[in-house]
Amino acid sequence: MPGIAVVTGASSGIGAATARQLAEAGFPVVLGARRLDRLAKLAAETGGTAVSLDVTDQASVDAFATAVRETASKLGQGVNVLVNNAGGARGADPVDKADVADWQWMYEVNVIGVVRVTKALVPDLEASGQGHIVVVSSTAGHIVYEGGGGYTAAKHGTTAVAETLRLELSGRPIRVSEIAPGMVRTDEFAVNRFDGDAEAAAKVYEGVANPLTAEDVADCIAWTVTRPAHVDIDLLVVRPLAQAAQHKVHRVR
Repeated sequence: MPGIAVVTGASSGIGAATARQLAEAGFPVVLGARRLDRLAKLAAETGGTAVSLDVTDQASVDAFATAVRETASKLGQGVNVLVNNAGGARGADPVDKADVADWQWMYEVNVIGVVRVTKALVPDLEASGQGHIVVVSSTAGHIVYEGGGGYTAAKHGTTAVAETLRLELSGRPIRVSEIAPGMVRTDEFAVNRFDGDAEAAAKVYEGVANPLTAEDVADCIAWTVTRPAHVDIDLLVVRPLAQAAQHKVHRVR
């Protein structure tokens, strides 16, 4: 049986889909997110362990890491996989009208959150002898676009963390993979970005017949972590067929 897989931001969207697919692949899963009620349902479905986690709170991350170790000890397993999925976007204002609080929140969640959780679990991943850190970034971490300054700045930071980790962990038994999805339609991402405005969120996907789903991205993550231990998928960029580039999307009118 594979060692434990830890998934942050597991209460919905890509995180929840990833937890399901990793459980199906045989990983005991530890699920972290703020909404413990949702996690409990997912844990019951996957046979996993639900643990409250707020990646912006160091005390929460410390308690989460302790719970991961306790679960690993109880199961007699190592901690093999960490999927840093927790993240999000807020706002789409131009830089000169930016809500600085939104920018701070995005950096705290998408960058510092990855650092906190990774730092807490690297010793366990290394001790397993076959550790794997997956960082879920975005194509926004590789290009900028108007109205996306805060999010692209944060996701560029996420990408920088993943690339730096790969260099710094070289020679140690920990793979580092970055998964960079393009246009993904989930129940919450765009709605949260537009502060609950469902109409504005729907316009993002207007005319796009088949944007990616959370399951599509989860499939990429599951494939990445099930490669042989000597194979490291450095970067996997995945987009829907309709999206040739960040600024080039085929829409049916």
